[in-house]
Amino acid sequence: MKGNKNQADDYLSPHFITRSNWLRAAVLGANDGILSTASIAIGVAAASNTREPVILAALAGLVAGALSMAAGEYVSVSSQTDVEHADIEREKQELEEMPELELQRLAGIYEKRGLKKETAHQVAKELTANDALAAHVRDELGINEISQAKPIQAAFASGAAFTIGGIMPFLVTLFLPMKSMEYSLYGFAIFFLIILGSLAARTGGSSVTKAIIRISFWGTVAMGLTALVGYLFNVTVG
Repeated sequence: MKGNKNQADDYLSPHFITRSNWLRAAVLGANDGILSTASIAIGVAAASNTREPVILAALAGLVAGALSMAAGEYVSVSSQTDVEHADIEREKQELEEMPELELQRLAGIYEKRGLKKETAHQVAKELTANDALAAHVRDELGINEISQAKPIQAAFASGAAFTIGGIMPFLVTLFLPMKSMEYSLYGFAIFFLIILGSLAARTGGSSVTKAIIRISFWGTVAMGLTALVGYLFNVTVG
């Protein structure tokens, strides 16, 4: 009985896709927090022999970046929400004006998914009788609770994640020696990115190795290009 109960619990547990909205925003925010704050600090550290400007630049980048990420994510996801609401309103109108045509459209969707014509029509008819709008929103528009845009959730996840990611290189500017600050920031940033990639992969149920390689590679590219820009302006790292 206990084994059957555990199997039932596993069966009822949510799939990883249910975490996709907030996980995407959180990973993007933390990744940007680490890279942006570390890159700013590296640039200033390369041009300064004192700690204060590096700390100030890292803190300013951290605060501005977190607010920017939250605002940007909110505006972006809100735009998606507006489109979804407009489509839903249009679907309501079509259901009122041409219910038979909408029923045929729904049946056609189920038929394309593999149901026989008679079965598809019967399924469409029963779902329409139960909740016509919900059936069309889900199966015709492709909007459901998992994919539906949530602006506040996405904005909070992005802003909070950027802050958490940015605090890590900021702490490096506070406590590690100035002599090798640029290299310390780079090394710790890569280390933090590896941790982030591992956590994100485990949470999302994907390959940890692939996530580490991907996030480390692009993190190195981003900071390397930042260092190159500094070098071109006679600001060398090291």
